[in-house]
Order: sequence, then structure tokens, then C-alpha cells
Amino acid sequence: MSPELISILVLVVVFVIATTRSVNMGALAFAAAFGVGTLVADLDADGIFAGFPGDLFVVLVGVTYLFAIARANGTTDWLVHAAVRLVRGRVALIPWVMFALTGALTAIGAVSPAAVAIVAPIALSFATRYSISPLLMGTMVVHGAQAGGFSPISIYGSIVNGIVEREKLPGSEIGLFLASLVANLLIAAVLFAVLGGRKLWARGAVTPQDGGAPGKGAEPTGPPAAARTGTGTGTGTGPGTDAGTGTTAPAAVAVRPDRETGGAGGTGVRLTPARIATLVALVALVVAVLGFDLDAGLTAVTLAVVLSTAWPDDSRRAVGEIAWSTVLLICGVLTYVGVLEEMGTITWAGEGVGGIGVPLLAAVLLCYIGAIVSAFASSVGIMGALIPLAVPFLAQGEIGAVGMVAALAVSATVVDVSPFSTNGALVLAAAPDVDRDRFFRQLMVYGGIVVAAVPALAWLVLVVPGFG
Repeated sequence: MSPELISILVLVVVFVIATTRSVNMGALAFAAAFGVGTLVADLDADGIFAGFPGDLFVVLVGVTYLFAIARANGTTDWLVHAAVRLVRGRVALIPWVMFALTGALTAIGAVSPAAVAIVAPIALSFATRYSISPLLMGTMVVHGAQAGGFSPISIYGSIVNGIVEREKLPGSEIGLFLASLVANLLIAAVLFAVLGGRKLWARGAVTPQDGGAPGKGAEPTGPPAAARTGTGTGTGTGPGTDAGTGTTAPAAVAVRPDRETGGAGGTGVRLTPARIATLVALVALVVAVLGFDLDAGLTAVTLAVVLSTAWPDDSRRAVGEIAWSTVLLICGVLTYVGVLEEMGTITWAGEGVGGIGVPLLAAVLLCYIGAIVSAFASSVGIMGALIPLAVPFLAQGEIGAVGMVAALAVSATVVDVSPFSTNGALVLAAAPDVDRDRFFRQLMVYGGIVVAAVPALAWLVLVVPGFG
């Protein structure tokens, strides 16, 4: 049995054990990386740790730390109320606002994970407050980021168009952008319809104030959010759960003593010095990442430390709210994927497919390899590896280069909703007051559906007609 095949089988075993024994998959993946790297790939510790995602570790810790502070001092509550006022109380519009916002950020040049890191914590805090499915809100943010991700001036678009030019393939910058935009927009529309969007429209407008009396669209008060018995989306019923969609019913919202309430006459959440400083920090994060190309994780940690120093009481419990289990999960899995890359397993699989003599079959298999690998690794990195592998059968003229590149781009990025990808991990880490194990399973199942369905659809729509 070849080393590459052994490494793939070990990955399958890791998934099975994590699923059946409820062991953190990241811890299992670290053990697998050590075993396979040492015994099969003949790597030393430095070779194994070469795949450790240090940048992602800092991003996950920094962003969840900063937004844990924002939740502790009530800043996210203020932002949620401001968003409700912006859309005139139409909660159903908020998922689309978040979709458009992340899409605009990536379209003008933000790296996709940076845009998701900025928007996801606010979007998911809103989801918790107004009983919107966190799966709906999280996936809308990620698909929004990918919708704008291939504009001609974006990071992804520039890289892929550069690869196409280097390989001397026919290209279409606008065609690539529109393919990703339309694909993600259609997926978002389906998600909105399936995950409770119609019920959100049926709610009508809500009153954007804390402590409003229960009624049409108003938020009832009650025990703290942590006491809720149901979160996320699912099929079960029970206290705090909508029997139709499995979403948490708006049964419990804590009222902080520093909020002004009072039913219809209340003025909502006040701006305190700590909240003003936190809002300034969030704006500074956006400016630093988008305007000066600074690292999102390091910037977030720095801003969080400044806030913690100024207001230690509000920030004391924030370190404990960093998503440590998610950090372990993602870093472990990506370290094992790094071992696979060091062994050449990814290249081995791609070259095996590229050698198939039937161009259309090779095209769909490359789309699937791009989707599967990108669910765990760098989307742009895998496109950079797969587009050159497609050159031999593109040269035969039976497959349109423009359609093939667009199909690979869509297949390799739309799967970033996977909890093992950077964007999916950020969504998982940013969700407050949810059962993380359940939310992880939901993201994993949805990611699996996307991996199974989207490459075939992209191939059918973009490759089979022979565009380009």
C-alpha cells in the first residue's frame, strides 16, 4: 500500500473515531500527524509542525477574544439594535445585509477570512438576539464573502487571473467574477428559504429596543441567554425550540442593568465609554486590515489587550470565552493536512486524475478534488495546483478553458463553509450562546452537501457547454 493511500485512510479513521467516540477531532488529528509523519513520511518534528496554521491560530484567538470583550460590555447588543433600526425593524433583511457587506469587502480587496472575521461575530450575535438560525447567518456571511471574492480587483480574482495568464490560457475576468457571484447568490437564496427565511418575513418588523413587551416582533425578557434550552437549527422540539424549523424561540433575553428599557418608550442600549472605545477598536480593526494590510489576528489581539487594560472588569471573563475547543479542532486537522501536503498526497491524487484520457471525466474529478481539499486547506493554493494540471486536456480543445477555470474557482471556494476551512472555523468560533458540538455537526453536514453537489453542478453548467 502506498504512503499516500495510507495517509488518506488514516484521515478517514480520524473522522470515524471523532464521530463515534466524541473525541475532539483536532486532538486526534495531531496524534495522526505525529504517527503518519514519523512512521510513514519519515518527517521530524519540524516537518510535522510545518503544517501548523500559526496565522489561523492567532486569527481565531484574537478575533474571538476581541468580540468576547464586545459581548461582555454590551457593544454587540448596541450594534444589533443599530442594525435593526437601519432596516426599519425588518429582521429578515439582516442576513442579506451581512451577505452584501462581506461581498463588498472582498470585492474591493479584503482577503475572504478577514472579511468574515470582521462581520461574522456581529452577524451571529444578531442571530442569537433575534432567534435566527446561526447556520443561516453564518453561511450567508461566508457565501457573501465568496460572492465578491473573484472581482477583477479582489485578492482571489487577481491570483487566479494571474495563474491563467501565466499558463497562457484563455481567460475572462468578468466571467470568473459573475460565475462566483451568481453561484453564491443562488445558494444563499436556497439557504434563506430552507433555514427559516420565510418565517422571518412573516414576523414583520420588530421594535429595536431591549426589554420590549412580548408581542408581534418584540423581544420578551427573561432568563439569561445561556439558560436557553435550544440553539441552532435542527429537527427536534422542546422548550425554547421552534417545532417547525428547530430554531431557538425568542424566549430569553437578559436585561443588563446599564441598559435603558421601558417597553415602547425605551431608548434601547446606551453608549457608555467602554462601548464607544470598543466601537473605535472595531473600526480600527477594519481600517488596519483593509487599509494597511495588517494581520487581522495580531491586530485583534492588540486591540483586545488595550480594552482589557482600560476596563479589566468587563474583560476579565473574555479570555475564558475564546473558542479554545475550536482552535484545537482546526489547528489539529490543518496540521495533518500539512503532513499530507509534505508527503505529496494532494499532488499524487491530482496527477492521477489529470492522467485520465476522458477530458470531461477528468474535469469533474478535478472539480471534486478542488472542493474536497479546499474544505481543509487553502482554496487559492489548491486552484494554483489544479489549474496547471488541467492544461494538458484543455490543450486538446474539447474543454473550454474559461468554463473550466470558473468551475474550479467555484468548486474550490464555495466549500469554505466547512468548519475545517478558515471561514467556517471563524463562523464556528464566533457564534455566541450555541451548542458548539451541534453547530459544528451542522456546518460539517452542510459542508458535505456542498462538496457533494456543487462541483457536479458547476461542471454541468460551466464545463459541459464548453465556455471559452
